[in-house]
Amino acid sequence: MAIPDAAGGVEIRAREVVFWVPRERGPAAEEAARRAAAELVAAGQPIDAAGVTSRAAAPEAEWRDAWKRYFRTVRLTRQIVVVPSWDRHDAALDDRVVHLDPGQAFGTGAHASTRLVLRIAQELADRGARPARVLDLGTGSGILAIGAAALWPEARVVALDSDPVAVAVARENAAANGAAARVEASDADLGALEAGARFDLAMANIQADVLAELAAPLCRRIAPGGWLILSGLLSEQAGPTAELYRGFAMEPLEVRRDEDDPAWSAVLLQCSDSL
Repeated sequence: MAIPDAAGGVEIRAREVVFWVPRERGPAAEEAARRAAAELVAAGQPIDAAGVTSRAAAPEAEWRDAWKRYFRTVRLTRQIVVVPSWDRHDAALDDRVVHLDPGQAFGTGAHASTRLVLRIAQELADRGARPARVLDLGTGSGILAIGAAALWPEARVVALDSDPVAVAVARENAAANGAAARVEASDADLGALEAGARFDLAMANIQADVLAELAAPLCRRIAPGGWLILSGLLSEQAGPTAELYRGFAMEPLEVRRDEDDPAWSAVLLQCSDSL
């Protein structure tokens, strides 16, 4: 759905999209959302156009905590269990618990794009992969970086995000997981990393157009034989994205649809050249 021009922010929930707008722009945003929904219905998408409505926002103290009712402990892989700060989990012997408070940053593990990355990383670990240096590009809450640090306790993880708020949240979450010394969160871009820095594993959960722009600089940061997991891709975008990255000496190993939400896919690639 196209974002109405009046929208000042967007929130994706389990079964709805919420546009946050100033009160005086509410009618214009609602009408724009109705038109967009009608276009999607006409195109055959299962959208409930009649469900487009507007309502006043709850007081900040109320909505800031209300969503926590829907974010509970969840097992994402054989080992990785995400536990929000307001929930409890009795860990099994082999569990890798990620204590998480996403705050204003993306990444709870509830979205298919995040699940896909962690599940592929888990399978790499199960097959014996031992990356010494890991990159999490677009880290958000830090969930992927912390998950990698949990799977590979000896790895050093660099977590990058252009949003300073996300960087602060990622740092707090890394500290809460006892990983502050191994997870370095920063708002630096790829070009600002030390010259020649290469990673044995990189993860990028970002939308397709941004992944296309980042293909060349990102691939230059993958060590020979290193892996790259790309996510944030609609399933129809995954194949073309894999082929784009093939042009930068990255061999596609797998394109995987999410089992629970097949609209989303991720790609696993391996560096086939020293570039």
